[in-house]
Amino acid sequence: MSRALRVAQGADREKTAERLLNSSAEKFYDPEVDIDWNAPLADGMIYTPDHRISLYGTPLWDRMSPQQRLELGKHEVASVASNGIWFEVLLMQMLLKEVYRIDPTTRHAQYALTEIADECRHSTMFARAIEKVGAPAYGPPPILRQLGKLLPVIGYGPALYGSILVAEEILDRIQRESMADPAVQPLVRMVNRIHVLEEARHVTFARQEVVRGMAKLRKWELPYQRLLIAMVSYAITKSLINPRVYTAVGLDRAEAARAAASNPHHRATIKWSGERIMKFLDEAGLVGWPGKRWWKAAHLM
Repeated sequence: MSRALRVAQGADREKTAERLLNSSAEKFYDPEVDIDWNAPLADGMIYTPDHRISLYGTPLWDRMSPQQRLELGKHEVASVASNGIWFEVLLMQMLLKEVYRIDPTTRHAQYALTEIADECRHSTMFARAIEKVGAPAYGPPPILRQLGKLLPVIGYGPALYGSILVAEEILDRIQRESMADPAVQPLVRMVNRIHVLEEARHVTFARQEVVRGMAKLRKWELPYQRLLIAMVSYAITKSLINPRVYTAVGLDRAEAARAAASNPHHRATIKWSGERIMKFLDEAGLVGWPGKRWWKAAHLM
């Protein structure tokens, strides 16, 4: 890459960061103030649309009572939110790693710090929402929690920002649908609305970093970048619904987990939630050998 091109990209990077900083200053939420945590939950209202619940359309779903279905939706929302906290914490570690090595007077570094502050608020908001609905903070399975510790160490370049995008944009699509559904609990809709509106800035930031990173990537690094993002994306989709949610509503955990894993409706939900980000990553050049088998196993291809 020529010096002139590097200078031009750096100027564009700073311009984007400046715009995002201004947007953050003009419009941000404080969940401690903007959500009425003392308001009671609405009786009988759902926590997520039925067709997004992992067992929807299966014979096991047909045998469940309306109350079980309602409860399963609640526990799955709690599972997604608690995994959202896990994703956010990993993201913050990776962004701090980035800030640590660059000039803090740049707008790029300052926006990264602003995003970290946003993610701190989002994680607190998710935690309070889980507590409010009365479900456990499931989080990912233990093995993924352990493997997650490696990501800030081994992750770098476009795959790092691409992994952030996969987690953020899958959640974004699910939450956009939920926040627009008047049948969903007002608390859940407000949590989703805050997250969606603020994540839009984060997505812009990360997408630019993917494009910038791919432009300066050396040829021999591409297979590693493709494999890393595909494996991380597989972990993301497989961790969203912790199998313990099935036990919480009186189902046999192993039977329900098998039913969800083979459920074409649930697979379609995963594919639908990742459509936009997969198109972007494919156009950027991050989807390909040797990661394709992981994308397919994640039901994103």
